[in-house]
Amino acid sequence: QVQLVESGGGLVQPGGALRLSCAASGRSFSSYVWGWFRQAPGKEREFVAAISRLSGSTHYAESVKGRFTISGDNAKNTVYLQMDTLKPEDTATYYCAARLTYFLSTAADDYAYWGQGAQVTVSS
Repeated sequence: QVQLVESGGGLVQPGGALRLSCAASGRSFSSYVWGWFRQAPGKEREFVAAISRLSGSTHYAESVKGRFTISGDNAKNTVYLQMDTLKPEDTATYYCAARLTYFLSTAADDYAYWGQGAQVTVSS
């Protein structure tokens, strides 16, 4: 059974940083695509970042470009989201996701596997 488990969420002040981790078990995603999405209360789930573990290519939402960095560790079957210069509008539940293809996608429906979510709150 495939499981994705996020960790690293929490409360941080504006301008601060957090690193989210997402560990997969049940199969290897070392050659496929990982993504991060987020959902704020009353809003739809939105794309944040994605990485192709095979090519190393990445893609970011405009709202996080230059502040967030997605990376992966194949040996640990884990993907990370480094979030710097956090803003109150980054407050949301963050979800990692994985898809068994080589092509990046920003569409949540393209991802078959999902974690349970990690809460990130940016507030003073």
